[in-house]
Amino acid sequence: MSKINPKDLAKYIDHTALKAATPVEEIQKLCKEAAQYKFASVCINPYYVPYCKKALAGSGVKVCTVIGFPLGATTKEAKAAEAAKAVADGADEVDMVLNVSAMKSKEYKYVEDDIKAVVEAVPKGTCVKVILETCYLTKDEIKLASELSMKAKATFVKTSTGFGTGGALVEDVKIMKAVVGDKLEVKASGAVRDYETAVAMIEAGATRLGTSSGLAIISGTKSNSAY
Repeated sequence: MSKINPKDLAKYIDHTALKAATPVEEIQKLCKEAAQYKFASVCINPYYVPYCKKALAGSGVKVCTVIGFPLGATTKEAKAAEAAKAVADGADEVDMVLNVSAMKSKEYKYVEDDIKAVVEAVPKGTCVKVILETCYLTKDEIKLASELSMKAKATFVKTSTGFGTGGALVEDVKIMKAVVGDKLEVKASGAVRDYETAVAMIEAGATRLGTSSGLAIISGTKSNSAY
């Protein structure tokens, strides 16, 4: 895997802009870059879904958005409604934040129902990624959260929002992959800023990378971006 051409990593990347004060000019630039380099998707806040759907029409680049972001602490009903609206607006994929508070409180049935509410709120076949926010979880909790995501019939488990105390770790990606096997895919996000880190995440089992450093990764350089 270490011999992979940096440009070939584009197909793994969700080209991301999720900061609160992101102006439309940055979203426009994000879409142009995604279309030019053929990233897997753009990952943006729900407000920008209609804009990106129109900007990326015919490009082959998917529109991904976030649900219950970044804390995961909204109700399952609110997350379901947000996801349904996002898909109606044109989102191809939704990345929902797991209810970390419920997970830490051992309310595992609620965690599963929370994920299931989003899965069932969107059309069958819609890609649903569950952001575990691994920086707040123990290794055993990462395993259990991955199991609950499988039970709820999500499509991916994802490491991080990029807004917590830490981002993706190779060790955590390996744990998640060991649990889900070929039943779900794994997305590594947060602190994936360069080619070497991107390759390490893929070797650990990630099939998607969430990063605002996509251009640096595919050019083999390093970014100073926080996400």
